Amino acid sequence: MELIQQLVNGISLGSIYALIALGYTMVYGIVRLINFAHGDVFMIGSFVGFYAVTMLHVGFVPALLLAMASCAVLGMIIERIAYKPLRNAARIAVLITAIGVSLLIEYVTIYLRGAQPEAYPSTLLPDRNLELFGIVISSQSLFILGTSLVLMVLLQFIVHRTKIGKAMRAVSHDAEAARLMGINVDNTISATFAIGSALAGAAGVIFGIYYTKIEPLMGILPGLKAFVAAVLGGIGIIPGAMVGGLLLGVIESLVSGLGYSLWRDGAAFVILILILIFRPAGLFGKNVREKV
Repeated sequence: MELIQQLVNGISLGSIYALIALGYTMVYGIVRLINFAHGDVFMIGSFVGFYAVTMLHVGFVPALLLAMASCAVLGMIIERIAYKPLRNAARIAVLITAIGVSLLIEYVTIYLRGAQPEAYPSTLLPDRNLELFGIVISSQSLFILGTSLVLMVLLQFIVHRTKIGKAMRAVSHDAEAARLMGINVDNTISATFAIGSALAGAAGVIFGIYYTKIEPLMGILPGLKAFVAAVLGGIGIIPGAMVGGLLLGVIESLVSGLGYSLWRDGAAFVILILILIFRPAGLFGKNVREKV
């Protein structure tokens, strides 16, 4: 029973990692860029949701939508200002810029509001324990998991059933050929950043509800873990990011359940080292052709 309990907790946590990892993998699939500022977009989404709840007095869904919209706009601004001018630059220049943007977001946030942590109201999503076959499951965990799954399914629909999704897949395969076919590559890249950032914003609100406490440097560790999840599943592959995030959450919960809670963060990076050594393409790298 304890094992099943840890699996439930791990899947809930993993769904948050998966939402953040989707942004990494979508951007990499389009422009071959690891956007290390993505974890800080997640942090901004968490704060937008918090202020929407505490200052505007809205419920969970309006706060979630507001955070997603704000982060989508922020993602497009970052792409246009920081990354677009460097599209044909050396990879190291883009990488350094991504780290610089990350630090800029963190310390502008600290400058504007201070470094003190905040706490999401515990009444936003009432938490009740549900007992099923002897397993105690938090209603909050189930709601978080359900919200994450809905967003993942919506992303799959956008990518495979909409015009912008087809444009994204075309650009990921061959940007120049897509341009010759009349696809606006710049707008497609901006849309990719917007969608990925919106998912990170949603993850920020969900994370705030799950862990309660948020602060300006909170995006660093979840952002790195989500990157590990994207590499685990196969960077650039959307189903891989989903599976990688869920697997990472389950592994962390099992490590904690075995009494090694101090090692749970280290487990993610041990997985990264092992996956790079034994299967650099990730779990889905050889089986899935589509990059997005």
